[in-house]
Amino acid sequence: MDFFKGRTVFIASMHGKEEVIAPLLEKELGMLVLKNKTFDTDQFGTFSGEIERSLSPLDTLRKKCLAGMEHAACDIGIATEGSFGPHPFLFSVPAHEEIMLLIDRKHEWEFVAKTLVTDTNFQGRTLDNEDALRAFADEVQFPSHGILLKDQASNFQLVLKDADSMEELYRQFKQCQEMSGTVYAETDMRAMRNPTRMKVIEQVCHKLLDKLNCPCPNCHSPGFDVVEQLPGLPCSSCQMPTASILVERFACQSCQYSVDKNRRDGRTFEDPMYCSFCNP
Repeated sequence: MDFFKGRTVFIASMHGKEEVIAPLLEKELGMLVLKNKTFDTDQFGTFSGEIERSLSPLDTLRKKCLAGMEHAACDIGIATEGSFGPHPFLFSVPAHEEIMLLIDRKHEWEFVAKTLVTDTNFQGRTLDNEDALRAFADEVQFPSHGILLKDQASNFQLVLKDADSMEELYRQFKQCQEMSGTVYAETDMRAMRNPTRMKVIEQVCHKLLDKLNCPCPNCHSPGFDVVEQLPGLPCSSCQMPTASILVERFACQSCQYSVDKNRRDGRTFEDPMYCSFCNP
């Protein structure tokens, strides 16, 4: 069954994300895409810090989608939210998590896709001279990737953005330095000023489409996907269950049908080094 073809979807973004999202929705699902012209998504939080994001990324996405759908008077909305910081496992490595949400009010469906990558230029640094600014600019791939300049890292009074040349960046640097004596430079993570992030948005959109193209075996609704990973992969030495994933539980949010499937990587045993019996 084709649940999305010919239906209108609103992309809740004011930062150019439609450049990569719209063609995929049109090609893969046959949807009619409404691109945002007047809806202010910055009200839900800004990367430059003027408006702090007060909710979790997923809750922010829900508010953004629902408000956008009301604004556009349609029943499908899609949005993404990015988070940047230390990798949860590789602590000295910066990471980028991108979450994409599609809400379909007609069917009362909500589909989420996530990706976590280390391919990001995210960083910030206090600078005291133009040579340091130049080095930072080269490091973060300016001018193809934007830079924000602030009078300080937090509780700032001034933020300057959208420089597209070193001459303009130097001018902004001097303006900021004259005001406070210090300058904090950070990468601009808005999608239209960060091609690296835009590529990740395209990746997570593909993941969402893969999910939508997985129909439920029982009712044929889209989004039959993993909802839980169950431990118990046996140790290759003693055959006792370990904490590693044994099966993945797939479920349908429409009819609640579920089924447990073996790991997709084909592994049937765990290394004894991860066994609490062999290696307590």
